[in-house]
Amino acid sequence: MSGILDTIQSPADLKQLSLAQLRALAGEIRERIIDVVGRNGGHLASNLGVTEITIALHRVFDFSTDRLLWDVGHQCYVHKLLTGRNARFDTLRQSGGLSGFPSTHESPYDLFDVGHAGTSIATAVGMARADAALGRNTRVVALVGDASIVNGVAFEGLNQAGTLDRQFLVVLNDNSMGIAKTQGGLAAYLSRLRVSDLYEETKQRIKQRLPRVPLVGKSVYGALDNLKDRFRASISPHQIFDQLGLVYVGPIDGHDLSQLIETFEMLRDVHHPVLLHVNTEKGRGCAWASKDPCAFHSPGKLRISGDSVEVVKSERKSWTAALADAVIEIATEDERVCALTAAMPDGTGLAKVRDKLPERVLDCGIAESCTVDVAAGMARSGLRPLVCIYSTFLQRAFDQVFQEVVLQKLPVVFCIDRAGLVGGDGAVHHGYLDIAYLRVFQNMVVMAPADEAELRQALRFALTLEQPSAIRYPRDGVPDPLGDAPPFELGRSRTMLDGPDATILAYGAQVQYALAAADTLAGEDIFVSVVNARFAKPVDADMVTTAITRGGPVLTVEDHTVEGGFGSAVLETANRLGLPTDGVIRLGHAADVFYAQGTRAGQLHEAGIDAPGIAGAVRRAVQASRGAAIPREPAATRAASRVRDRRGQ
Repeated sequence: MSGILDTIQSPADLKQLSLAQLRALAGEIRERIIDVVGRNGGHLASNLGVTEITIALHRVFDFSTDRLLWDVGHQCYVHKLLTGRNARFDTLRQSGGLSGFPSTHESPYDLFDVGHAGTSIATAVGMARADAALGRNTRVVALVGDASIVNGVAFEGLNQAGTLDRQFLVVLNDNSMGIAKTQGGLAAYLSRLRVSDLYEETKQRIKQRLPRVPLVGKSVYGALDNLKDRFRASISPHQIFDQLGLVYVGPIDGHDLSQLIETFEMLRDVHHPVLLHVNTEKGRGCAWASKDPCAFHSPGKLRISGDSVEVVKSERKSWTAALADAVIEIATEDERVCALTAAMPDGTGLAKVRDKLPERVLDCGIAESCTVDVAAGMARSGLRPLVCIYSTFLQRAFDQVFQEVVLQKLPVVFCIDRAGLVGGDGAVHHGYLDIAYLRVFQNMVVMAPADEAELRQALRFALTLEQPSAIRYPRDGVPDPLGDAPPFELGRSRTMLDGPDATILAYGAQVQYALAAADTLAGEDIFVSVVNARFAKPVDADMVTTAITRGGPVLTVEDHTVEGGFGSAVLETANRLGLPTDGVIRLGHAADVFYAQGTRAGQLHEAGIDAPGIAGAVRRAVQASRGAAIPREPAATRAASRVRDRRGQ
């Protein structure tokens, strides 16, 4: 594609363009985003909605020295295109390419690597205070979108912003949507502001109050007056933002470039914290994305033909879909079962559950801590709540998991989606840490199924417990059935394959890769045992004892950091039992490594926890152990004694 976008090497180039050219540029940017996201996957609708805001911000401010903080990070694609990354935009979310989120490694215009919601206002306050302390004359802008303003951290940031005595601008990109439809009382409040016609009613309030704000005065009031009916503004002592110490302005049209530029110019040097409320349409400029912004929030690869579009779906059923089916089945049988999520009903599979059982699903919005506490209240009152949250986002509720669930020994079940390596979203979304931070909690049961049948069994087992529990599973397709799935028993593993040369203790979805590695190794005269561990807490002590005392290398395999994970739990169990651990090798995510965006398969290979990686580790370990030249029985005898039992019996 050749046009205005190809001439933009930095935001400074925008200042030379006419308004008509800027509007044409917005169209080119949308075409570019649709094309690349269609091929690579990514966050579509939110970026289409923020196009004009981003252009106007870069036109008015100079973010080579001024500060632009993103919240949430997935709406940064337009920003990337305007800050010298258009030529590499085809590599978005690919291995070795551009991140789908702001990245300090890519550009000085990106100030934080950020993928979680609610953070920008607080970090912007910190930068504003530091710049003032160091005598820097910078302007600071926090762009908040996709319903992250309802996050508790965002309000804590607003509380701090109101204490500043300097320029500070919060741009509230209000599209009435998050990843799903915005939830809660604040959403209703913003909705009332969004549809109200406030200009004539509040013009006198603006005239009366703006001159009281330092460095605003009559000149800025005149600028407001000149915008006439194209600008709607309200500054009222009754506004929630005003009470927090920010001058509230808005709402204005987030797709009117002329109005946006004039407004940003007017507010650029206001020596006071300001919140500008901007209304946008999620999916703007793309009929099918704006019609269904939830479906096209982060749709994966697309098959686009003219005005029609189809999401390219995997042939394999996802773990997320399997969880949804299991919840529907079990909740239909047990009226106590309910499910909660934090603004991710589609991503966690609960949208399907909600369609079937609408009264049994609660979306608390982008508020993971609150979601966990609501679930605790439900459990205390007799329900059996399932908290369905991505691993990376559950980290945000660590204290609530402890204080309100674990300390109370409440039977809340955490269904942890996107556990492990996640592919294109990269380091900001990997589920590296959940085993480590959950298994330290008293009374917590931590488990992982190996296939769909085991997922159902794990969920049924969890709902029988009178204590908290967690079930983790990856962003991937479920494997082909690994055989019958006997019911879960607390702290009991399953032997899937028996062989004398080495033992692989595999946790969760890595069982399939361990079995595939075993098949490869069998062709090399290496016969291994594969154990489906099922539990990271409590670890099966008999499993550990058998693996270590039978001789030969023992390898633990998990899609998690090796520090504090399942392998560490095995070492701790062996130590407690007085067993030697020098022959235990842990396979998992390398310590102190952030795996960049790419395919999940590529990331598993890089970490050495796919079938070739596991086979290679076993091969090296067995060869090292055979270096002592210990006599071995003939291969034919050994092969005949090999027992494969996919049923774990």
